[in-house]
Amino acid sequence: MPETPTTPRVAVVVGGAGAIGGAIVRELTGRGHVVRVLDRAGDIVCDLADAEDVRAGARRVLAENGRCDVLVHAAAATDLMDVETVDLDAWRRVQAVNVESAVLLAQAFVPGMRERGFGRIVHIVSDTFWKPPSPDLLAYVTSKGALIGLTRSLAASLGRYGIAVTAVAPGLTRTASTAYQPDAAFEASRAGQALPRALTPEDVSAAVGFLASDAAEALTGQILTVDGGGLFT
Repeated sequence: MPETPTTPRVAVVVGGAGAIGGAIVRELTGRGHVVRVLDRAGDIVCDLADAEDVRAGARRVLAENGRCDVLVHAAAATDLMDVETVDLDAWRRVQAVNVESAVLLAQAFVPGMRERGFGRIVHIVSDTFWKPPSPDLLAYVTSKGALIGLTRSLAASLGRYGIAVTAVAPGLTRTASTAYQPDAAFEASRAGQALPRALTPEDVSAAVGFLASDAAEALTGQILTVDGGGLFT
């Protein structure tokens, strides 16, 4: 078990201005973390599609807080496109926000985690990677698959340094980014769950809070599916 830190751990929540990201910010703050938010509306304003902006955000965290102990990537660009309507600029923006920013931030924060012998990286993915997704989610689902691959690859390479890398895959959760979905989609999702209730951002944040804690030190490379048992059924 890692030693109890004498100062609060610093957590960076990417996309922390959104519904799920905001719930994660509240969860980690409640657990005693100092939380910084990288987002277009975060306390560190950042365009996640811009690599230099992402690097600058990481530098600011290190300059102002000295460290990052917990990195949670909860940002998601959800531009709708199918194979016939793919625009490469829009496609690349989705991959930049959803995947490349996660790589750049890990690159910035992993050296300090390795030096201290402790780190937690948690990626928010999606259960649409396993379920038959809507065709117009092509870019989004592809990016989440890449993020799952990144999770497993980093877990294998960083575990020896005390850094655990995991992911949380929410089911269909009502937020601003899913507002375009009709009520029937949420009803069908609930009907297919073993636990047939509406999913909330707090379901995701509770899982992240656990994964960021010392209690989860034996978990890495895992994807926790927080979908009410939708995949189970």
